Amino acid sequence: MANRTPLYEAHLASNARMVDFGGWEMPINYGSQIEEHHRVRQAAGMFDVSHMTVVDINGAQPRHFLSYLLANDVAKLKTPGQAFYSCMLNERGGVVDDLITYFIDETFFRVVVNAATHDKDMAWLQQQGAPFDVVINERPELAMIAVQGPTARDAVLALLPEEHAASAAELKPFRARQVNDMFIARTGYTGEDGFEISMAGGTALDLWDRLLAAGVAPCGLGARDT
Repeated sequence: MANRTPLYEAHLASNARMVDFGGWEMPINYGSQIEEHHRVRQAAGMFDVSHMTVVDINGAQPRHFLSYLLANDVAKLKTPGQAFYSCMLNERGGVVDDLITYFIDETFFRVVVNAATHDKDMAWLQQQGAPFDVVINERPELAMIAVQGPTARDAVLALLPEEHAASAAELKPFRARQVNDMFIARTGYTGEDGFEISMAGGTALDLWDRLLAAGVAPCGLGARDT
């Protein structure tokens, strides 16, 4: 049986067409892929990306480990919350997967890798991390919603309490911050501005419903590809 995200019932309620993607039942669209595409380009759309794999790397040597593992230069990550895109490499310098890496502090980095390559990625992380003083923890209890588009940030900020909205509004591109019970990152896959928001799976539906009520369009994997 395929995996389901905490938002599965919400997708069905919005008449999503569900497909198998990397072992997950995910929405491909909610009626019109092209309309969803244009909503993200012209206003704001939201994607359930809870199938993505969030991995926390803790310990005394996460920076050393990631410097060994990744193509990009981890020395660039100097400010807490700073992030970058990179590729995870095999022993020949070939690409295992692409990912986003977040620097929280010297004992805590977070990486987000792709769902379709979950098993391969986790095995490689554990294998390559063994010689280093690190603990690699997958976070399957977290859900993630990506809100993308020219008005996406405004839509999210309007739903947050004033003090939390101010904190999130300060984020520069490729920066992230824990804001109350949400990890809010100004990153994304669509080329538009917005946030990727991680939270406990049990709280994801409330945010999804409030974004829906605020006029943010639910978008499927089809629009994410285009």
